[in-house]
Amino acid sequence: MLLIKHRSLLFLHGIGALLSGLFSLVEAKAKSDEKASYVSGQAIPVSCLNRTIDTGEHITDSAGQLQYIPFPTCNETNRPLELLFGVEKDTNCTIAAISDEFFHLLEFYVHNDAPLTCRIPTHPLLSSTGTSAISPSTTIAEDYIPLIFALAGTLQSSHLHINTRMNVILHTSPDLAKEDADILAATAYSVPSLSRNSTKIVIGDPLSLQMKVKWYTTPSLPPSTTQLSGLGGHVHFSTVVYCLLSAGVGVAASLAYFRGVELPRRMRRYGKDRIGGGGGERGYAFPGSGAFGMNGYGGSGKRD
Repeated sequence: MLLIKHRSLLFLHGIGALLSGLFSLVEAKAKSDEKASYVSGQAIPVSCLNRTIDTGEHITDSAGQLQYIPFPTCNETNRPLELLFGVEKDTNCTIAAISDEFFHLLEFYVHNDAPLTCRIPTHPLLSSTGTSAISPSTTIAEDYIPLIFALAGTLQSSHLHINTRMNVILHTSPDLAKEDADILAATAYSVPSLSRNSTKIVIGDPLSLQMKVKWYTTPSLPPSTTQLSGLGGHVHFSTVVYCLLSAGVGVAASLAYFRGVELPRRMRRYGKDRIGGGGGERGYAFPGSGAFGMNGYGGSGKRD
């Protein structure tokens, strides 16, 4: 009897150990499937598609996957370009000296023969040890979103002109301040300067990119500001204000003309008619017509 009871206890102990092991495996699997989240100010690395300088074609690795390399090193940080999650500020990235290879790639970018195709991780990628470890050459599509730098400029025979002022726009999920915020989309484009010309670049020159970074916690675009200028539609608030101001100016001009010009002229005519000679009383509605009566019509007026 004691032997049977002992065996039952051993059996239950084994079942408990087996269930505990299964629960541990499930928990470990859940943790491995769990993605990390950005925190405010966390650095987001930018990697770009590797291209040949001869044709601008992309380069693939031994497995046939597109090869990405880190963005060129910025003098300001001595690191490849990084964006700070949720932080809006002006970011400068000065590339110390344009090499011959990079200059030829810039020719492709400016001439739109090949885009400057980059990408950023939608969320921090973790290594097996749980630390952040992002490999630029990794090509898992769901872990990255494209970030294409649309460089604008002109291509000359011996040099380039590049508009180095850029807008960088990033969209996140509405939970930017929470732990489960992801980056949804991103883009970057040159903005021509109205106060100065584009930057002339030759081989060996530094290239300074001045980027204005903006974050939007929605996949939609913010409200347009063209309505304030009367653009983008037919009737806007500015249009109504313009019409009201125009009407007000017209009324004011009419009153000024009447009181300053027309009314004094009529008063002068009335005064001349009152003191002028001629038979009978003259009507001021039609000055100078002495044959008329007081009321401005023919005859001597109403008779009783």
